[in-house]
Amino acid sequence: MIFRVIARTIALLVATVSIYSLWFLGRLVLLPFRPTRRRWHIFSIKIWGKLAARILGISIKVKGEPPEPPFFLVSNHLSTVDIVVYAACLGNLFVAKSEISKWPLIGWITRDIGTIFIARRNFQDIPRVMGLINKTLDEGLGIILFPEGTSTKGDKILPFSPALLEPAVRGNYPVSYASISYRTAPDEAPAYAAVCWWGDTTFLQHAGALLKLARFDACLIFGSHAIKADDRKTLAKSLWNAMNDQFIPVVESSSVNHEREV
Repeated sequence: MIFRVIARTIALLVATVSIYSLWFLGRLVLLPFRPTRRRWHIFSIKIWGKLAARILGISIKVKGEPPEPPFFLVSNHLSTVDIVVYAACLGNLFVAKSEISKWPLIGWITRDIGTIFIARRNFQDIPRVMGLINKTLDEGLGIILFPEGTSTKGDKILPFSPALLEPAVRGNYPVSYASISYRTAPDEAPAYAAVCWWGDTTFLQHAGALLKLARFDACLIFGSHAIKADDRKTLAKSLWNAMNDQFIPVVESSSVNHEREV
């Protein structure tokens, strides 16, 4: 078990640094060729996602039609591996909390490839973020936002933060949506405990439980249409309702509460 954790950690680091290096070199060579550079960007992120998914033992099952880039998409948020699953399927960029930009190595790489970091509690940061989203979409790339503002155990979808959707309203973007869920094998730890990251669990505890799993399934469901609204509260409510209708819970709340009481 310890060998699996160590081997996967090393493999993930090697894959990440290798793909990043190839992407960086390709970006320099293709700098004058915008369409080709865009395709290289998407291809590189997809390859990283697929490699990371294979290393982690993730089997990705997709329902519905993924949006074509450029797109603005929102999703529920369960785990660090949400990023792997979406990257493997879409080759997209993310809007992430600013704290991640300070993580060693990962913060530097994600910032360099175009991740948009937002100070979630600073409403004055919205114009800067909106400008970066505009730039990303203008370059023909897709962007994903997690409007719950935190990851959960997957028993329900939390209310969306309307402030995080302000860039979509101001930019008049149609917003696509998708929901993600996880399942583990009967002889493995349950997905809400081993895959999802929530509560007081530290990152190291979360990563350790995740890396111990032999394999697990990720179910990704894309919504049937994009949604637009004139104000962020209406948009947040419409997106939440649409996503909630298709969401497959990872666990029932009563199951978690019962387990903790026993």
